Amino acid sequence: MYRQRNLRILPLILLALVGLLRIGYAQEDPTAFKMADGILLPCWVENGDTIPYAYIPPVTVAAPRKFKSRRNYWAYQRKIRNLKKVYPYAKMARDTLRKMDSVYLTLKTRREQRRYVQKMNKQLRRQFEKQIRRLTYSQGRMFIKLIDRETGRSTFAIIKQFKGGFTASFFQGVARLFGEDLKARYDPTGADRILEELIQEYEMGRL
Repeated sequence: MYRQRNLRILPLILLALVGLLRIGYAQEDPTAFKMADGILLPCWVENGDTIPYAYIPPVTVAAPRKFKSRRNYWAYQRKIRNLKKVYPYAKMARDTLRKMDSVYLTLKTRREQRRYVQKMNKQLRRQFEKQIRRLTYSQGRMFIKLIDRETGRSTFAIIKQFKGGFTASFFQGVARLFGEDLKARYDPTGADRILEELIQEYEMGRL
């Protein structure tokens, strides 16, 4: 229990840095134009024939998953629940980090940068602290992995950018005490292969 309570602060710190914004998910072809009786698609003409162009999302075909034991089955189900809980947060954090980068890099002095980060921290803590504190230990670990997947940067790198190397090293030391590594990278073909497969299924609406 002590370990779980202490690890919960890691995703909280990260969210305070990268933020969360509400985002929408496009469900239709972004290049298509709606009409009253259908959809107008881009097209090209080849040998006198008009050929419409439409984006078709990739589809993954996989055999039903088999489990060696009921324990493995329930661990898999828990991973699905955790993914549904934290993946939307990771995608929101990705979009907000992009926004923060675009503003942060235009600020000319360290003082302006610090003020901007402090402003974002206060705003985001007021809005999301209660939800993030409810993350379990396993959800916090998954969130850290997904942040790397969505942003291309480790938790350590993000904290270092917005809070400095000393703060990043401090929290890396805290994480190490509990067997975690904020520098760990997402590995979709290795240690995180099952998680990546679940994300693909989630994106296709199959979870």
